[in-house]
Amino acid sequence: MEQTVLGNIMSQAEVLPQVFANRAVFVEPFAREIREHGIEKIIFFGSGTSYNVSQIAAYYMKHIAGITAEAQYPTVFKHYERPDWTGSIPNEKILFVGISQSGTSVSTCEVMEYGKQIGCRTLAITGDLESRITQFCDVVTHLLVGPELTPPETKGYTVSVLSVYLWALEVARDRGELDAADYDAALAEVEALVNDFDQVLAEGKAWYERNKGSILQSDRLFILGYGIDYGSMLEAMLKVGEMLRIPTIGYELEEFSHGPTMGLRPNQTVFMIGSDEAEYERMLVFRDAYKKYTPRVHVVSMCDVPDADERDLVFSHRVGKYAAPLAYTVPFQFIAAQGAKDIFIDTGVNPFQEPLAHYDDEE
Repeated sequence: MEQTVLGNIMSQAEVLPQVFANRAVFVEPFAREIREHGIEKIIFFGSGTSYNVSQIAAYYMKHIAGITAEAQYPTVFKHYERPDWTGSIPNEKILFVGISQSGTSVSTCEVMEYGKQIGCRTLAITGDLESRITQFCDVVTHLLVGPELTPPETKGYTVSVLSVYLWALEVARDRGELDAADYDAALAEVEALVNDFDQVLAEGKAWYERNKGSILQSDRLFILGYGIDYGSMLEAMLKVGEMLRIPTIGYELEEFSHGPTMGLRPNQTVFMIGSDEAEYERMLVFRDAYKKYTPRVHVVSMCDVPDADERDLVFSHRVGKYAAPLAYTVPFQFIAAQGAKDIFIDTGVNPFQEPLAHYDDEE
């Protein structure tokens, strides 16, 4: 049966529990690499969806595992950055992590090759263990996503986020940042979420259906995020831009108020993704302010939203900010894929045929 983007979105309810159950396949090699080589810094690389995952992965490693980490665009890093500008961390204590579902991303393969050349440790997570990226890595771990044959990645994103979250929990336990009770509680929380993902999907789809009239009639979409969900915002913006193809712009929550609001109009839509972090109360202030200029203001959250209405999506399954990104992109996947279908865009066809981003698998 031919794959569809919507089919892959719905398959997340089946795939994510399987990834959790088989986590040792990719968690143990990663944790062992950190432990045995005394890694002091991790740099995550990826392009497109994989870069968005890198943003969240770096957040996890800093805030959960207490290890220095950052996310970088591969080409920008190779040409303009250094592994450690202070010179205090030797390259052999720095781990380059390449995230590439296909393993054929030109920019990510090139930066991993560069990492090996300068003496950094290199590790990839990929869905294809024989792909190009594996040639440049000391360690290869398996992204347990299975085949995703449609051009826009959806289940690949959530599988990747779950994978890097489980990495961070394991490293945090190894480093003493999480005791046994907190580690077990975090695992139990995310296991319960992925086992209830059919409900997440149902609520995301229902939210799209009740709001599609105004969303699809918008002349511009703004997506705002903060903290860990800066990465969620980036992925939501990418997915909607790839498939729905309405002008879609993403901002850090506070930064949107510094100028872009001057162009806010009643036929534009604002989405805000909110976890229980420092900016949550600020987001509610912005929500009230933006509604004076457009009624099309939506909050997507796992937290209580005062005066929530039909435009808001407050998931019934509540988890903390670390696990929440698994759910937050779901409604935007429906905007992108179902919205495209509703306006007769075939998301299974990539209209841009120039092979710029990926190597040919047959080379």
